[in-house]
This record gives sequence, structure tokens and C-alpha cells, in this order.
Amino acid sequence: MNIKVWTTTLNLTHEWTIASGLKTGGKSAYEVFLVELTDKDGNTGLGESSPPTRYCESQETVRAFLQKVNASKLSFDDIPGSMAYLETLSSKDYSAKCAINIALVDGVAKKAGKAVYDYFGIGFTENKHVTSFSIGIDSPEMIYKKTLEADIYPSLKLKVGSPDDRQNMKALRDAAPTKTVRVDGNEGWKTKEEALANIEWFAQDKHVEYVEQPMPSGTPVQDLVWLKERSPLPLFADESFHNSKDVAHCLECFHGVNMKLCKTGGLTEGFAALQAARKVGLKTMIGCMIETSVLITAAAHLAELADYLDIDGNILINNDPYSGATAERGVVSFANAPTATGLRVTLR
Repeated sequence: MNIKVWTTTLNLTHEWTIASGLKTGGKSAYEVFLVELTDKDGNTGLGESSPPTRYCESQETVRAFLQKVNASKLSFDDIPGSMAYLETLSSKDYSAKCAINIALVDGVAKKAGKAVYDYFGIGFTENKHVTSFSIGIDSPEMIYKKTLEADIYPSLKLKVGSPDDRQNMKALRDAAPTKTVRVDGNEGWKTKEEALANIEWFAQDKHVEYVEQPMPSGTPVQDLVWLKERSPLPLFADESFHNSKDVAHCLECFHGVNMKLCKTGGLTEGFAALQAARKVGLKTMIGCMIETSVLITAAAHLAELADYLDIDGNILINNDPYSGATAERGVVSFANAPTATGLRVTLR
């Protein structure tokens, strides 16, 4: 097996800020890593890493991890063995592992002559899956402008956790009075009392669907349980949910979970995490980072296991180098995907 690694810089249409980045400021560009694996027979697989600084990953850590990988230890025919080898290199670095795992799954699905969703045996239903469109923290004036620009999307995710949360929500409502909104705290509310007061305020709006990660992931369990028992809106774990090992904790403290491929380490664990969550009755969503259509399309292959989608990372940028699954008016589709097998992704 040979491995090829390169980076590309993704330019955001608008500066991107969430609660955890209020002190450091927003970002206008993200650098992501692309990985291509090629076996001795010429079979190839493509993967991507969008390293999240929230989990102590960066361009430097991903590059360092990928430089340690001995490609001869990887095989399209033995993904569990390949991932076990990666674990010997690091017990963390999930975003870096994600790129290799997706490339492995892409390769094995291509070899089998199947799309990834058929390789996993779950299929994909057209005209069913709708992604929300995310609006980062900004001034009320910019929130109003961004909401108007997102008019074609039926569901919005509003990032909160700043002093201007309520003014920003009011600005959104001035632009879109009845549109479905999902509220994402990104750990921005620090006490259970603050979180409950804010959730109760947002719940007055009958078109708010749920609240994501209202408090820090390290919040004591008793405080999270207290909030879950009193919250008038469903609560979804994001920063508190990394993989299937976190299901028991999230069942106690939340109503649902947000699976992201860069948190789980790729498609195989993402698939397992969604199945485990659904088995115990948790609602499921699939989220993303700022990503190209490689990672976004990979996530779309698991859509049948999700109650909600927030896979808009490629919509938030203006220089996506790949084409794959589309999201016209928010409806995720493979109808016009450029290839029939594997990830169904190609370079533009």
C-alpha cells in the first residue's frame, strides 16, 4: 500500500466563530488534509482530516501522525487490523485516523463495486434527508444578513454562547419568522442555572427544535442530569460524545448525540457509534467540521442512521475542490453524484 498526503486551504464565505473561539476570534480559512491510499493492484481510496482544535488536534499533530504511518501495515482487505495498527501509533489523534479510515472504506467499497452506504448495508433514501445550515456567532446585523442569505435552507443552526445570544436570535427571527432553528451552545453556558434560563427563553419560540451541548463536557454528571430533567427542549451531546464508549454517559445526561467522523476516527466507528446510540433509544444526528465534499459525503453515507443532519461544512466555503453528495435547498442527495461506487466523490 502507498499513501499520499497533501493539504488544501478552505476559504469561508463568512468569518466563522463559535462559543469556544470567542476569546481568540473567528476564522476565515481552514487547512484540511487529504489522504489517498493505493494498493499494489491500483485500487485507491480517498480520505480527509479536518483537525478540531477543541480536541487538541492541529495541522501539526495531523501531519506528525500521518508521517509515522507505515502504509505497508494498511490493507483494504483488513480494516479492523489496519485500525488496530493505527492505535499502536497513538491512542488519540482521531481526526488523523479518520482520514485513513475513510480512505480504507472508500477503497474496499470500490473493490466490492458498492457505494459506501450499501457496503454498510443501510442504503440511502432520496428526498428524505435534510441538513441544517449553520450560522456562526456574529453581530445581530450580520446574523440578519446571513439568515437572509440562507433563505433556501429549511432549517438553521444558530451558534450561541455569547453575550448577544438573545439579540442574535431576535435578528434571525426578523429575517425568518417561522423557520426551524436548532440552537448550538458549544459548551458556552457555564452553570446549570444559566443554561436552564437560556433554554427556557429559547423554548418560548415554538420553532426551536433542540439545544446542542449547552454546558462544558466536563460538567459534573449530577448537573447535566439536573438540566436534562428540567429542560423544555431536547438536549444533544456534541463535545460530550466522541464514540460508542460514551453512549451510557450520554443516555444519562442527554436526549440525543451528535456524531462527527473527525471525533470518532472515521466511518467504521461512526457507524458503530450511531448504531449503539440508537439501540439504547438516543436520538442521533450527524454533524461536521469545516470540510470538503470528501468528509461531508462520507458522513452522508450514514444518513439512514440519523434523525437529524448538520452536514453543511462544504456549503460554508467557496472553494470546495471536490464534488460528491449535494444539498440543494438542504436536501441531501446522491442522485447526481459523479461516481457510482465507494464515496462517490471526484475532484472537480
